[in-house]
Amino acid sequence: MKKWKILVLVLLAIVLTIYIDQRQYFSLENLKLNRDRLGDFYQANTLIMIGGYIMTYIMIGLFLLPGATFLSFAAGLIFGPALGVGIVVVGSTLGAALAFLVSRYLLRDWVEEKFGKQVRGVNDNLCENPLNSVLFFRLIPLFPFFAVNIGFALSQVPLKFFFWGTMFGKLPATYIYANAGNNLATINSFAEIMSIKVLGSLSLLGVLALIPVFYKKMKDEF
Repeated sequence: MKKWKILVLVLLAIVLTIYIDQRQYFSLENLKLNRDRLGDFYQANTLIMIGGYIMTYIMIGLFLLPGATFLSFAAGLIFGPALGVGIVVVGSTLGAALAFLVSRYLLRDWVEEKFGKQVRGVNDNLCENPLNSVLFFRLIPLFPFFAVNIGFALSQVPLKFFFWGTMFGKLPATYIYANAGNNLATINSFAEIMSIKVLGSLSLLGVLALIPVFYKKMKDEF
């Protein structure tokens, strides 16, 4: 019971950090200064740290909180690239799924009033190739995470396609950030991580996800 109280306090501290002063806490300098402390806390409270990280990502996805990119980077530093990627992908996917369900079933009228016009025109295409569509929007880093959640919630795409498309679509960018975090000493700014070359590569992956869609359409036409 005591460990769960600590977990709740950690989560509250993270949320307060997000709202109080993002620039002060979400910086490479602050991360470098506290590298040893974070490592020591993780070693002493492994399960709490992992659980807290996943819960934080769920809240970020559900409540549209900022800080996801920084936390993906920090995950590589704290947990290592492999475990860091797994934690971030699980947390962000669960958060996205909850945001999807809330937008579709609990707040649908309000969400549809705000964003419905932007989604109606592409709904048929999304439903025709649901998994490829989700992969496309997740792989290309130009689309805001929350906007994709809301857009697919207003469509007729089933949750299972949204869930798996989000999970696999998040992997490449998450690995890039986590691997960079694991090599913190060589990074001087976040701009170095997502260079034009890297953004272009991720966008290319997104386009490749649509190849089966184009092939199917060409096959049907000819």
